[in-house]
Amino acid sequence: MRQLFRKPEMGKQIASLLLRGLLKLLWATCRVHTVIGRQHAEQLMQSGKAFIPCYWHQQHIFCSYYLFQLKQQGLKLGFLISPSADGEIASRVVESWGAQAIRGSATRTGAKAMRDMYNIVCKEGISPATTSDGPQGPAQKFKPGAIMLAQLTQAPMLPMAYAASRAWHLKSWDRFMIPKPFSRIVIAIGSPQTVDKAQGFENLQPLQDNMETAINALMSQAQHALDHA
Repeated sequence: MRQLFRKPEMGKQIASLLLRGLLKLLWATCRVHTVIGRQHAEQLMQSGKAFIPCYWHQQHIFCSYYLFQLKQQGLKLGFLISPSADGEIASRVVESWGAQAIRGSATRTGAKAMRDMYNIVCKEGISPATTSDGPQGPAQKFKPGAIMLAQLTQAPMLPMAYAASRAWHLKSWDRFMIPKPFSRIVIAIGSPQTVDKAQGFENLQPLQDNMETAINALMSQAQHALDHA
């Protein structure tokens, strides 16, 4: 029996089941008090075109929850997931819920990676969620990959954030946030951001700064709404 559980495949299967169970527990017991800026996501949904959700790695749990709610309304959802071993576990979870796992990294901007992402967005109409400071940080620093993808595809970026009334923070590079069961949640959605096709790849820093500011402002807005609920 011990040898069975030592097998890598069995370990991944068990880990993915545990992750699914944790997410289901949190999503079922926590209460989403409000969604600020809901209209921004709804307008994009009504357009029928793909977009690029962007949020910090720390905020995965309830930003992804909201995206899965949109999936139930017809969003073709994907998640950009690291090609690491840990990413394999996350891939199994999102695929089990009907989303597409896109293995790669927004920071790896080689021609093949960009071509694959371009096809996913433009030809398949999938909206790929990205943790824009991942996979290894620095925390809350917006990397250029999502902006380059937005420029190539002309799909707008959608900044997102959330706050929880009670949460654990892991001792990881991003202090990953896990809301405690029965917490109150506020989700904040910002205005879609487009990238001019004429914008040169060599001058993306102002756009990165703008998206970084937008996501951080949404975090503060969500926390303020939670504090005054």
